[in-house]
Amino acid sequence: MLNTASLSLDQAPPISIPFRFFLTAPLFAIAAGLELLIFGSEMLISRWSPFTLGLTHLITLGVLSMVMCGAMLQMLPVIAGSPVPHVVLVGRLTHGLLLMGTILLKISFVTGSKPATLLALTTLGVGFLIFIVAVGIALWRVVTPGATIQGMKMAVIALAATVVLGILVAVGYSGIGNLAHLTSLTNIHLSWGILGWAGLLILSVSFQLVPMFQVTPEFPFWVKRHLPYSIFICLSAWLLLRLGFDQSSWIDSAATPVLTLAVSGYLLFSMKTLQLQSKRKRRVPDVTLLFWRLGMIVLGLCVLLWVGGEFYSQIGDTQYFSLLLGIGLIQGVTLSIINGMLYKIVPFLCWFHLQSRQMAFMCMTVKVPHMKEFVTDKSAKRQFYLHLLALVSTVAAAVAPELFVHPAALLFIASNSMLLANLVLAVSRFRTTFKLLAPSA
Repeated sequence: MLNTASLSLDQAPPISIPFRFFLTAPLFAIAAGLELLIFGSEMLISRWSPFTLGLTHLITLGVLSMVMCGAMLQMLPVIAGSPVPHVVLVGRLTHGLLLMGTILLKISFVTGSKPATLLALTTLGVGFLIFIVAVGIALWRVVTPGATIQGMKMAVIALAATVVLGILVAVGYSGIGNLAHLTSLTNIHLSWGILGWAGLLILSVSFQLVPMFQVTPEFPFWVKRHLPYSIFICLSAWLLLRLGFDQSSWIDSAATPVLTLAVSGYLLFSMKTLQLQSKRKRRVPDVTLLFWRLGMIVLGLCVLLWVGGEFYSQIGDTQYFSLLLGIGLIQGVTLSIINGMLYKIVPFLCWFHLQSRQMAFMCMTVKVPHMKEFVTDKSAKRQFYLHLLALVSTVAAAVAPELFVHPAALLFIASNSMLLANLVLAVSRFRTTFKLLAPSA
């Protein structure tokens, strides 16, 4: 368990670094909602349409990766005692390049411009390369890595694979290069992005964050030791099988059972997390718990939907199967969990930095707000219900877009606007108190 008494700001980056990432993410989500509102059902015709691909990457790059990169830069010194080298420069470059690259990639999807595609791929590739190298150095410096650090290492490897696959897919679809089997490459890229990069990072940090912030029992030792490795090995084996496109049928048929094992690992994770949350030691209502429970429940449903689609053509061949699965995994699972993490990480960082500053200057006349004062439960709970309604509406829009796409867009915009407002208010309260804790006070 994390001991806050032993933490030091000497190794942590300035709090402005993660704030850059965390405040940018809701802006991209709002932009995605506005696009869905303007173009309506055209965005949900097919997962392969340029509009749908652009919308998906606004969320996966602009929201999910933005938050996860910012969180890793801040939390690595805390949970691993290993600072990211040149973290201020790395943070600024990574944030700026991801910001520009995501916008350029969106433009390239809509216009089909090859120069825009090349510029987007270069910007995103350099941004992720800087992040992967810097974070990789910090992770591999850890002398005695536990389950969380080992899981983070595999998540970073998965991110590297996702970026390389994404570049190959973009080069092929844009006509810059001539690549075969683009559909298979796209599915591999998506799977490694969701199950590898996002999934393994959420899985590994949950070993620390769920017991610490939700006051649950610890995850069983066998889960922490074996589950991340098992999922990573299965994803790697599946990748090797799927990359042999012109192979014998028996090798190709082995790919689905191998991926099923990886997916089953996430079903086990969702069930075990829900079980631990039911045994939490403090029964006080917690908004973060609502987001995590929603994410875990939807994760289980997505696993069942995927298994049904793989083994029963009546399910997998429906026109909205892929959209439902994508909505469930991205909006239902990862966005839910990231919302819940933000409502704990941001107040914790604000409180911890202010406490450290207060002790450094011995300024005891200024009251440091406690964590619940940075973002109140009432405002966070309102945003949770908007998020839930937006999720339900988006699922309905995948089946009946003409009826539900505009309500889904409006609710998604409202949810992320409230998330942004809550985070901005927390940052504002932090800065006000920070100024009061001056050396002369």
